[in-house]
Amino acid sequence: MNTWEAREGSLFPLGVTYNKQDNSWNFAIYSKHATGVELLLFTEDDLRSPCYRYNLNYLFNKSARIWHCRLDGKQVGRAKYYGYRISGPYEPDHGHRFDTDKILLDPYAKVVFFPSEFSREAARFPGPNEGKAPLGVLEDFKEHDWGKLPQPEHTHDAIIYEMHVRGFTKSGNSGVDKKHRGTYTGVIQKIPYLKELGVTIIELLPVFQDDPQESNYWGYMPLNFFAPNHLYSSRTSLLAQLSEFRKMIEALHEAGFEVILDVVYNHTVEGNQNGPCYSFKGIDNTTYYLLEENRRWYRNDTGTGNVLHCANRAVRKMILDSLRYWVREMHIDGFRFDLASIFMRNTDGSLNLTDPPLISEITNDPELSNIRMIAEAWDISSYQLGRNFPGFTWLQWNGPFRDDVRAFIKGDSGKVDAMMNRLYGSEDLFPDTLEFAFHAYQSVNFVTAHDGFTLYDLVSYNRKHNEANGHNNQDGSDYNLSWNCGWEGNEKVPDEVMQLREKQVRNFGCILFLSNGIPMFRMGDEFMQTQKGNNNPYNQDNKISWLNWDLKEQHADVFRFFKHLISFRKKHPTLCRSRFWRKDVSWFGTGSQVDTSWHSHSLAFYLNGKSQQDDDLYVMINTWWKALDFRIQIGKKTDWLRVIDTSLPSPEDIKLPGKEVALNSLAYKVAPRSVVVLLRRSALT
Repeated sequence: MNTWEAREGSLFPLGVTYNKQDNSWNFAIYSKHATGVELLLFTEDDLRSPCYRYNLNYLFNKSARIWHCRLDGKQVGRAKYYGYRISGPYEPDHGHRFDTDKILLDPYAKVVFFPSEFSREAARFPGPNEGKAPLGVLEDFKEHDWGKLPQPEHTHDAIIYEMHVRGFTKSGNSGVDKKHRGTYTGVIQKIPYLKELGVTIIELLPVFQDDPQESNYWGYMPLNFFAPNHLYSSRTSLLAQLSEFRKMIEALHEAGFEVILDVVYNHTVEGNQNGPCYSFKGIDNTTYYLLEENRRWYRNDTGTGNVLHCANRAVRKMILDSLRYWVREMHIDGFRFDLASIFMRNTDGSLNLTDPPLISEITNDPELSNIRMIAEAWDISSYQLGRNFPGFTWLQWNGPFRDDVRAFIKGDSGKVDAMMNRLYGSEDLFPDTLEFAFHAYQSVNFVTAHDGFTLYDLVSYNRKHNEANGHNNQDGSDYNLSWNCGWEGNEKVPDEVMQLREKQVRNFGCILFLSNGIPMFRMGDEFMQTQKGNNNPYNQDNKISWLNWDLKEQHADVFRFFKHLISFRKKHPTLCRSRFWRKDVSWFGTGSQVDTSWHSHSLAFYLNGKSQQDDDLYVMINTWWKALDFRIQIGKKTDWLRVIDTSLPSPEDIKLPGKEVALNSLAYKVAPRSVVVLLRRSALT
C-alpha cells in the first residue's frame, strides 16, 4: 500500500471503505467550503457519545476539496456507526449553512442506521441532535454471488409494470405471509403472479433510503442515493437488509424480468430553509443545492422545496457513482429519472438545452452504456419532451400519449389525428429524420402512473376525492381527462355503468398494447384497483394505496383480458418495433378514408406483419356512443379472424390462439365505445 495513503487516507473512493489487507478503514467526504471536519464513531451501546473522534487536519487529511483519513482496526474498535461534524461559515445570505451542532450523514453511506430516538424535528431546529441523527454503517460489505445467469433483456416484448415494493404486498389478502408483507421478500413470493400476468420489466418506485418521519409513501423524497430503504426489508440486521434487496433482484432476473429503478436525483428530503439538516445542507449547502439570486432561498423547480445542483461537478460525480453502484453491486437493468429536466439546469438556474454535462456523462459512461435510461423530461417550470430533450438515445415518458388516449377513449372531439400519431409511435415528438433518427421504442407509452388516477378511477370519477383517512393532500399535477361513465364513485353503481367501465378499461388496454413504443401500466390496473378517487396519494401508506388482491377475483374477467392482451402483444413483434411502422401501416376510417373532422370518433388501421415475419392485423376503434358500420379494406372475408371485441362478454372479448372467430363478411358493426382486433395468418408464420 502507498505509505502516504496509509498515513493520510485516500481521497477515493468517497464514503467509507474497509481494507482487509491491513485491517483499516478509509473515510473520504467532499466539502469545498468547510473549515474543519470531525469524524465521529459510535458503538451500539452509546449513540450519543462518540467512542472515537478524529479531527481531520487540512494540512494532512485534505486533497483539493476532499477530506480523508485512514483509521486502523484498533482505533475503530467496537464502533458500528459513523457520522461527521463539519464546521464552516453560517452565512445564509451567502448560501452557507454549516452547523457544528449537527451530526451529519455521509452522502455515500451504503446502509443508513436510524437510532430509536431518531428525530426529524431535531434536524429541523437549532441545537444538537446526538442520538437522534441518521448514521452511516461501518461494515465490510461483502460481494454478492450473482452466479453466471445473464441479466434479461427484452425488445419487442418489453412491457413495463410500475410497482411500489411496499404497496404491492402489504395488504393482508396479498397471499404473502405476514412477516414478509410489504417487503423485498414479499415481491419474491409474488413472482408467480407476475409471470402469469406476463409483464417483462418491473419498474420499482423509489427504493432509495428516505426519511421515515417525512410521511412520503411513494418515496420521492430521498435522504441518500446509495442505501436501499430499510422499511421495505423484513430483516432487522442492516447487512441482511442489503442482502434481501439483492436476493429480490436475483430472483426477478432468474424469472426473466428486467428491473428498473425510479430514481430521484433532482432534490432531497432536506427541503428548503425550513427543512431538516441531515446531510447535504451541513456538508456544503452551495455545492449540493441550486440557490436563488438571494442565496438564502432555494430554487424550487421540483415543487418539493429544493433542487439538486446537477451542474456542479461534485454532485454530478455523486450521481454517476450512485448509478454505477446500483448497476455494479445491485445488478439493476435501468433507471427512470424523475423530473429529468432538472439535469439541464445551469448554476444560475437557466436551462442548458444543448449539452448539459450530467446527461452527457450518463449517456457516455461505458459502465452505463447498455442500461435503459428513461427520462421524465419535464419539471414544474420546463417541458423538454422528445426532440427537445438532449439525451437523444434515452427513452422518455410520453405525456401526450397519456393525454390524447384519455381524451379519445373518453369521447372528446378532434382527436383522430393525434391518435394516429400516438399509435404510430409519436413521430411528432421522436422524429424519424436524418438529423435525429429516433427509434419508436424510445416512447414509453402510458395511460396511468403512480401520480394520478388508477385506470379504474379514471373511468369512475369526474373529480378528485383526496380527503380519505382525514388527509386533504395536495392535488398534484395530474391531467385526469376522466369520465365516470355516468355515475360518480364506486357506491351502488348500476350494472350498466359497471359494464361500461369495464369496457372502457379494456379499450384503454387495447390502445396501450396495440401502439408502437414500450407500454407501461401501474400495478393493479389489470384488475381495476381503486384509490377511491384519490389522484395523489403520495402520503397514503394505507389501504388507499396498497393493492387489494380481492379485486383480482372480483374482476377476474378484466384480469383475464389483460393477461391475454399482454400475451397477444408479445406474440406479435409487428406491434413494437425498433423503427416506426412506415409503409407497413395503412390508415382507414369506417370506410376507405380516415375521417379526421372535428366530430369524428372512429379510426381503423391495417398493419402488415410480413417484414417482421408476423401475422397481419386490422384494428377498428369506435369511441362514439353509437354503433358504427366499418368496412374492412384489406383482403377477403375468409382471411380475417376476430381476436378481440371489447363489447363482448368474457371469454368472447379476447380469444386465445387457435380459438379465434372467422368472419363471414367484410362488414363489421363495431359497438359503441369498442375496439375490435382482427388477425390474418401470414404464410411466413
